[in-house]
Amino acid sequence: MITTRREDGYEITTDPDRLDIGLVHHWLSTDAFWALGRSRETVEQSVRASLNFGLCDARGDQVAYARVITDSATFAWLCDVHVDRAHRGKGLGTWLATAIRDHLAPYNLKRILLSTLDAHEVYAKAGFIPFPDPHHLMIMRSPE
Repeated sequence: MITTRREDGYEITTDPDRLDIGLVHHWLSTDAFWALGRSRETVEQSVRASLNFGLCDARGDQVAYARVITDSATFAWLCDVHVDRAHRGKGLGTWLATAIRDHLAPYNLKRILLSTLDAHEVYAKAGFIPFPDPHHLMIMRSPE
């Protein structure tokens, strides 16, 4: 487990006991365009199968979340990054992405991927760049 603190009292932790799964479910299912309507069961399953990062304010209340799917050897996917609207504009998203990058650095992964619609500048500050040749990527969607 890691815990990293900023001078203003915000803290990032990988301690699963400090995650508020109900709050994460609420954020994802009601405020994250990529996860609208996601069930509580799906959120719980995804949390169990991922490396999770909670970001808390100085009072200890969770204000952001992100998770990483990884084999800890060659690849990671950063996903479900969400910062509570009341705490946006404070650099928390960039700080969280940077802390995740730093946490994964010892694994010497070949690549860490993510997908974003509108937060390119947040991730660029943490060292992410556009995929060099997106024509190499493929996707299989569920038949919903």
